[in-house]
Amino acid sequence: MKAPDFDYLRPPTLTAAIALLVEHDGDAVALAGGQSLMAMMNFRVAAPEALIDLADVTELQGITRLGDSLRIGAMTRYVELAHAPEVRADLPLLIMALPHIAHDAIRNRGTIGGSLALADPAAEMPALMLVLDATIEVAGPDGTRLIKADDFFLGIYETALASDELIVAVHIPVARPEQRFAFHELAQRHGDYALAGVAVAQSGAHVRIAFFGVADRAMRLRTLESALSNAPDGAAVQAALPLLDGIEFNGDTRASAGTRQRLAG
Repeated sequence: MKAPDFDYLRPPTLTAAIALLVEHDGDAVALAGGQSLMAMMNFRVAAPEALIDLADVTELQGITRLGDSLRIGAMTRYVELAHAPEVRADLPLLIMALPHIAHDAIRNRGTIGGSLALADPAAEMPALMLVLDATIEVAGPDGTRLIKADDFFLGIYETALASDELIVAVHIPVARPEQRFAFHELAQRHGDYALAGVAVAQSGAHVRIAFFGVADRAMRLRTLESALSNAPDGAAVQAALPLLDGIEFNGDTRASAGTRQRLAG
C-alpha cells in the first residue's frame, strides 16, 4: 500500500503554517513526525490533500523551565525528552513511560505534539498529560489559547483542537518531592500498542489515575480517584475495582471488552 497523492508543504514559521491550514480549510494535515500519520495514509485511512511539514518551525521546538512548569515544544521528539536533563530531573513519570512508547526508530522521529494531536486511545502520552495536569498551548488565526488536558481529549482521534489550529507547546508542572508516580502497561509485545495501561500520580492524599488503551480515549476515572485518595492500601484498591465499570471498555481483534476490563483492574 502507498499513500494517495498529496501536496507537500514546508513552512518556515508558525504564522506561515497556520496560514496554510486556513488556506486549505480542513483539507490539510500537519506533519509532526508522521509515525502514525504516514501509516494511516498508506492504508488509506487518512487522505489529506496536503501535508504541512512542521520540521522547520523553530517556535515549536525546545524545552524551557517557566516557574513551576516545563514548557515543552510540540515538535520535541521522544528521544529528546528521554535525554533532556530538565525532563529527567523534573518529570519522572515521563521517564518511566518513554521506554514503553513503540520502538527506537519511532521514538527517534515521533513528537509529543504529534501524539497529542492524533489522540490515539492506545497511546501513552495523552494519559500522561491527564495525570500530570498538563496544559496544552495551541495557536490559530485568532491567536493563542490554553486548554487543560482534562478538556482536550474528546474521543477516538478527536480533540478540542480546531482544524486551523496547531499545538505549540505543552506546559507540565514539575514534580514535587512529596509526589509519587507509577506507570504500567500490558501489551502483546514490548513496543506494541497497549491492551491496557495506567498512569498514576499521588500528591499527599490525592491520587490522579488515567487509563489508556481500553476505551475511545485516554481517561481519568474520578470515582476511582476519590475511592483511593486517603486510603491507598491493598484492601482499598480491591474494593475500588468495581468502579472500573464507569469506563465503556472497547473490544477488538486483539482483546475483548471484558479482557480489557480485567487487565485494567
